[in-house]
Amino acid sequence: MKEYPINEQESFRDSVATINKQGKRNWIFPSKPKGKLYNLRTLLSIFYLIALVSLPFIKVNHHPLFLINILERKFILFGTIFWPQDFFIFGLGMVIFIVFIALFTVVFGRVFCGWACPQTIFLEMVFRKIEYAIEGDSGKQKALKQSPWNTDKFIKKITKWTLFWILSFVFANVFLSYIIGVDELKEIILSPIATHKGGFLAIVIFTSVFFFVYSWFREQVCTVVCPYGRMQGVLLDRNSIVVSYDHARGEPRAKYSKQQQAGVGDCIDCKQCIRVCPTGIDIRNGTQLECVNCTACIDACDHIMESIHKPTNLIKFASERNIADHKPTRFTTKMKAYSLIMLLLIGVEIYLLSSRTDIGVAILRTPGQLFQEPNDSTISNLYNYTVLNKTFDAKTIELKPSNFQGTITLVGEKNIKLKANQSYNGSLFVSVLKRNIQDRSTKLKIDVIENNKKVNTINIHFLGPFKFK
Repeated sequence: MKEYPINEQESFRDSVATINKQGKRNWIFPSKPKGKLYNLRTLLSIFYLIALVSLPFIKVNHHPLFLINILERKFILFGTIFWPQDFFIFGLGMVIFIVFIALFTVVFGRVFCGWACPQTIFLEMVFRKIEYAIEGDSGKQKALKQSPWNTDKFIKKITKWTLFWILSFVFANVFLSYIIGVDELKEIILSPIATHKGGFLAIVIFTSVFFFVYSWFREQVCTVVCPYGRMQGVLLDRNSIVVSYDHARGEPRAKYSKQQQAGVGDCIDCKQCIRVCPTGIDIRNGTQLECVNCTACIDACDHIMESIHKPTNLIKFASERNIADHKPTRFTTKMKAYSLIMLLLIGVEIYLLSSRTDIGVAILRTPGQLFQEPNDSTISNLYNYTVLNKTFDAKTIELKPSNFQGTITLVGEKNIKLKANQSYNGSLFVSVLKRNIQDRSTKLKIDVIENNKKVNTINIHFLGPFKFK
């Protein structure tokens, strides 16, 4: 790979911008971004936040559109309920999501972090905007931090922290509503604390975590905690499209002069790209794990280029191959392989979702029980069964022989009646004519019938003697 002629020893790779040489926190005061890309990010963030806050309140047939209830192991996606028995579908979905992230990173770098990650959106588009409104831009924030405590500083800090705490409380409730539902959350809020100690504690913990992250920890979530930044170092290559500095055009740098200088690049070393960076890096040093592709440096650089009447896009979305070799982006073998794997996994996931039934039935032979002979012509086996209604409607279920002549007798029941989201356990006898049983273990099929319609077929093993005369 071509080396950048910017930093001779590349010592910037030996440290993180948010930590100084003494190992202490290096507080970042980014300048307020402005520009076309920042305005687009703002619009997308508004849509994102509206969707995030409103989704828990949207219901389908009086049930949440989305619910991730880990405590009760109940998940509702787009109005469809999923139970632990469907966990393999979620497992595959997570694998698909990871492969998608890998594929997306190979092609577009860490753009998800800057444009769609909740951490970045909350910090840059909500909390940081409040901070700019109260404390001012970068220079004023630095001065306020270094100034002694006085009435002005006290009022500004208390106002900011109060608003941060209120927003943290709101976002904590929103996230909690995705776990327990808005109805349960409303009950926790309106009821005495003593009746919902667990729920109240959860709200306090969520609020405290949000407040800590957005008032102090901030960009360190992206640079220290989040593994995605380190993962991109393995996934990126010369063809990945990331926020890049066009070193071929920008170098060597020189201070701006009205007289055109020969042999110098377009970069005037104004350092505006560094001042607006929320993680404190210099994008001119090349791709770094701290870069979240927020594009603030692109807007800042374009503004400077326009003001000195030079072409924009000195910093832009581009791959190293685009810049160094002046070649267009191409769909590499790695990208094709990830895409193929992605399509195969999506196909499997679609099949699993389409073949998923609303009624879950499991039938297993009762342990320790041999076959029985109620009469000279019949053999019966005792089974335990579990039926799960995965819907919000009551169901009446019948079990009928599918590929054999015989009877299915429920112990104590004529049919299975299930309420919404209810599971039922019971026992049943399967009786088959002796002449139809030729092996020690015979595979039989049982149809699950609901409203005279077959909704599922269950395979069982029927135990019999070795041979009949």
